Amino acid sequence: QVQLVESGGGLAQAGGSLRLSCAASGRTSSTYAMGWFRQAPGKQREFVCGISRSGGHTYYTDSVKGRFTISRDNAKNTVHLQMNSLKPEDTAVYYCAADPTDIATNQGLYIYWGQGTQVTVSS
Repeated sequence: QVQLVESGGGLAQAGGSLRLSCAASGRTSSTYAMGWFRQAPGKQREFVCGISRSGGHTYYTDSVKGRFTISRDNAKNTVHLQMNSLKPEDTAVYYCAADPTDIATNQGLYIYWGQGTQVTVSS
């Protein structure tokens, strides 16, 4: 069992930055690939980015490439999402999730989820 808790959300201006964190407790997070997803109002939850168990491989959806960076610290059981050059369309609730297989864009493969943290980007 893994518990995930996101933090770091808030309000930012367009062009600004935010850094999200996901703290894992329970079974060591290095057992899992980790992903960030987001859900904007009235839209379905979508994959944002993912990172492999070791942190050696990452994958980003096209809309955030070059702006967002996912990283992990397995010693501290944390995953981070550095978000730069934020846009109003990045406004959403952001969720971290754990996948026991490998990086996946399919959210159905993720078995543990955090409660989400709100990110709001003003224009």
